[in-house]
Amino acid sequence: MAHSHGFAALTKTSKLAPFNFDRRDPGPDDIAIQIRYCGVCHSDIHQARDEWGGSIFPMVPGHEIVGKVTKVGKNVKKFKEGDLAGVGCMVDSCGQCENCKDGEEMFCLKGCVFTYNSLDKEGKPAFGGYSDHIVCKEAFCLKISPKLDLAATAPLLCAGITTYSPLKHWKVGKGSRVGVIGLGGLGHMALKFAHAFGAHVTQFTTSPGKEADAKKLGADEVVVTKDPKALAGLANSLDFVIDTVSAPHDINAFLGTLRRNGTLALVGVPEKPLPVSAFSLIMGRKSFSGSAIGGIRETQEMLDFCAERGIVSDIELINIQQINEAFERVTKSDVKYRFVIDMASLK
Repeated sequence: MAHSHGFAALTKTSKLAPFNFDRRDPGPDDIAIQIRYCGVCHSDIHQARDEWGGSIFPMVPGHEIVGKVTKVGKNVKKFKEGDLAGVGCMVDSCGQCENCKDGEEMFCLKGCVFTYNSLDKEGKPAFGGYSDHIVCKEAFCLKISPKLDLAATAPLLCAGITTYSPLKHWKVGKGSRVGVIGLGGLGHMALKFAHAFGAHVTQFTTSPGKEADAKKLGADEVVVTKDPKALAGLANSLDFVIDTVSAPHDINAFLGTLRRNGTLALVGVPEKPLPVSAFSLIMGRKSFSGSAIGGIRETQEMLDFCAERGIVSDIELINIQQINEAFERVTKSDVKYRFVIDMASLK
């Protein structure tokens, strides 16, 4: 066992604080990674505050992890010491079910092991990336290109793949008319990817002050949705809409922007169910769907695509001692557009 140091939530009401714990030693199929940066996802806050239920404490959050390989097991083929590597939202799965065999480990029928707030196959809690190092199976680690800014690459491990995967699944490309709801950590990545895929992108936001940013990030048009009439001109015009918002909102208004056979995919996770009108779906044979992250194969594809196109997240770099302030600011949407923790600050 190796001693590790990080920040943890001890209860759902406590602030994150320094926490010491043990990691397993790397096995023959594992690599050890010195964590350089870890992104702050809104789901870290939901889980640390037990807003989704079932949280396991103490909890070391963090599933947007990048760093340097410090040790490799004897069976490891993809990595060597000194390589850059990443770990996203999951660290294990059964590997045998149809979903795992299809490269969709996040939908493992026996349940994948998430990077934190999850129990591993031995029943021990998994601890995440708000820490100095992590040990993970090679099969669940990602290669990181040195072409990319390492800190700004960290959010690709969740915010990136969460938005890339549905855009690819629903075949967004040149000629597609796409809407992106929300311009936060997820939304700004959805906008970047949709633009890079060649789609005509309409950015929906409740914040008038984000119009210039949206245009700079690739939006062809920006609609400020605080005006209830703002969506009227877009009725039956979009092929695909990706909804990145976790706050309550009127989903039916956005379903109305879809063309016949269009799809709205939910990737944000509101605390309460969204009321959906049957008529919003049946009048136009529209689909209301959802998407999680992506499998390891697709996540590596996304990282390689980003390396080719120079795509990373827009970030604000913080020290770990600022994490509780960052949590508060995320809940107020006061960040452009993702916090990333510099783990060199962890002393």
